[in-house]
Amino acid sequence: MHLSIDTVLPADSVEFCPHPDASNVFVCGTYKLQDEKSSDSIPGQIQKRTGQCLVFKVDSDSEQEISVSKIQEISLPAVLDLKWCHTTPSRRPLLAVAGAEGNVDLFEWELEQKQLRHAGSLRVAPSHVLCLSLDWSNRREPTSTTGSLVTSLSDGTLTLLEPDQTGQLVTTSAWAAHAHEPWCVAWNYYDTNVIYSGGDDLQLKVWDVRQGFEQPIITNKRFDAGVTCIQSHPNIEHLIAVGSYDATVRLFDSRKPLKPLSQADVGGGAWRVKWHPSPSRCHDLLVAGMHDGFKIVSFHDIEHQTNLASDANAGNWEIIKKHDEHKSLAYGVDWSFRSSQDQPGETLIASASFYDHALHLWRG
Repeated sequence: MHLSIDTVLPADSVEFCPHPDASNVFVCGTYKLQDEKSSDSIPGQIQKRTGQCLVFKVDSDSEQEISVSKIQEISLPAVLDLKWCHTTPSRRPLLAVAGAEGNVDLFEWELEQKQLRHAGSLRVAPSHVLCLSLDWSNRREPTSTTGSLVTSLSDGTLTLLEPDQTGQLVTTSAWAAHAHEPWCVAWNYYDTNVIYSGGDDLQLKVWDVRQGFEQPIITNKRFDAGVTCIQSHPNIEHLIAVGSYDATVRLFDSRKPLKPLSQADVGGGAWRVKWHPSPSRCHDLLVAGMHDGFKIVSFHDIEHQTNLASDANAGNWEIIKKHDEHKSLAYGVDWSFRSSQDQPGETLIASASFYDHALHLWRG
């Protein structure tokens, strides 16, 4: 049982809203590179990247029927990543969108009007630089204020944005982090002094806000391909999942992130990894596998990391679900927070693929 939606422009990212008053809302980001051969392109000109933030509402989510309605289309420079800030019920939902022209756009969800309202644009780089990824610091413990935001940029820079005394986000640090594109940046959700980044220089780096950013506190150079995605586990301390172009997801203990605790062959290159939001399914990781569709990988015994086999290839993981209905690059994927809390069993999942400009809703 799945639902397919044509996003018109190529789709690369999708995120469900975690806020209890808008948990039936999700967004999808799209990215279109202007064709060099088009009549309105000028030789030597920087190619324009256009996109949208599409806003959807889940109308029905059951084993018999999945139905959604599109409630908003917001035109933007191409969208490379988007993330909801995890806020308490007293604060409106807040969305950050990473754009292709050096900006992070913020949108607030209007609970009465049931739509997103533009709440500001943050310049984090010159307009020819792409904002590749971003992450909020308050994923594990929702706050009544704005969380801190970290972004990665196509010129190798990372930027840290923190709320000032008025609650507005301002850039407090920007530093040269990677020699090639840093595809991903992420917080340690249990210790928000710690930031992880990974990129096309085949390196995973660990930064500590308290020690400044002249150099990382740890660098893992033991990758055979670019590091593409990182997520700290929201429910298990000291555990991070790291994906790579080499079609492998590695789990690390954040205290010693050089040797993996476990590594799973997920096929196709891991572009996005998302831990299930519910503690009851803390073993399950959602993977967007680029050339090999979407999968749910279940890791055994991860809440007792000392029990994990010393041989990272010892088979303490299994693929428990595959979604192969997409016809193109599997890029964006996320779990619904609503079904993970209110319904036992399978959770609603949204997945987005690129050249076939497709958004799918399915359960897993």
